Amino acid sequence: MISPEAEDARVPLRTVLLSMAGLWTAYFLLVTVRGSIVGLELQDELLWRRALVCLGGMGITVLLWLAIRLFERFAMWVQILVAFVAALPAAAAIAQINQMTFASIEARVAQKIGEREGVNIRRDESGNLLVDVPGIPTPTQTDGPAATTIVLARAPEGIERWRQFTDVALGRYFLLLAWAALYLALVAAREAQLAERRGERFRTAAKAAELRSLRYQVNPHFLFNTLNSLSALVMTGKEERAEQMIQSISRFYRHSLAEDPTGDVSLEDEFDLQALYLEIEAVRFPKRLRIEIDLPPELRDCRVPGMILQPLVENSVKYGVSASTRPVTIAVSARETNERLVLRVTDDGPGACQANGQGFGIGLANVRDRLAARFGNTAGVEFGPTADGYETTLELPMVRHG
Repeated sequence: MISPEAEDARVPLRTVLLSMAGLWTAYFLLVTVRGSIVGLELQDELLWRRALVCLGGMGITVLLWLAIRLFERFAMWVQILVAFVAALPAAAAIAQINQMTFASIEARVAQKIGEREGVNIRRDESGNLLVDVPGIPTPTQTDGPAATTIVLARAPEGIERWRQFTDVALGRYFLLLAWAALYLALVAAREAQLAERRGERFRTAAKAAELRSLRYQVNPHFLFNTLNSLSALVMTGKEERAEQMIQSISRFYRHSLAEDPTGDVSLEDEFDLQALYLEIEAVRFPKRLRIEIDLPPELRDCRVPGMILQPLVENSVKYGVSASTRPVTIAVSARETNERLVLRVTDDGPGACQANGQGFGIGLANVRDRLAARFGNTAGVEFGPTADGYETTLELPMVRHG
């Protein structure tokens, strides 16, 4: 039983048949044009016989194809060798068809040429080609000049017969080899196409695995931080706020885990997820955390990697809100600039700690790696302190589908 992959690697039957039809049609046309140029007699009689030989040749080419295909699982050099060997009997069969088809008309063609030249050309019982040349009259002749019979060509016998047959067969042999070369080239091209397709699948699978791994790095980091916050609330006796945080965490994970870790999400979903996360943190910092979400309606359906903003928002909470004793505003915004999507996470907290790189190793590296895996070098990350705090900017291609 042929596997689906092996079946897919085969040259389509339609292509194979078209290549055969093209070869024999070209042969038919070239021989016909050649016959017209050299002025062969009885062209109408020759045409249908020539067409019959081409149809027989096409049928034998199909048999040659089946012989080569028996070795399709072997190396290419084996298939080439099979083509060279199998084309020999195939060419002999076509030569035999050719001789049988045109044998009955050869005498008529010779007779037609003789009529045009004013002589009688015929074959005798032995198959010799004869020409009857009228004699030259003399003054003493009363019954008309006597005709002289000349042997133009003796009937081929023995090795001569095989020489003629071999000459015809060799011409058909190289014709079949030309088709076999075309077919094997199509096979090689098909295999190269299949190999490229397999390589693309492997690259896609590797990219998906990388994206999945990077995405899963986000969840433990977030869970670690939220459990620490929850522990602090419980230890300080703030059970009501702890319960509120547990409910918010539940909604957050229900939302985030429902997504495909290797796929993109709408920008609206990503902003909703970050708003939900900030609600969790607002339980910890009810008086210090202020939230601003700015998503223009025309950008809501843009697609971004899921939770791509999560590490950036976490850093703003950790190094902006947690490190400050005054109210801090965390703003998450989206804009379209020069047909590219620009996402910003800013805070007006003490940005110096973030500027020194504290806590940014894993989070920012994760964001960079995920953007590189998804968009290559067409996406970028910029970060640093501002006059009012700290800002991180992601610049991505605009993707609205898939």
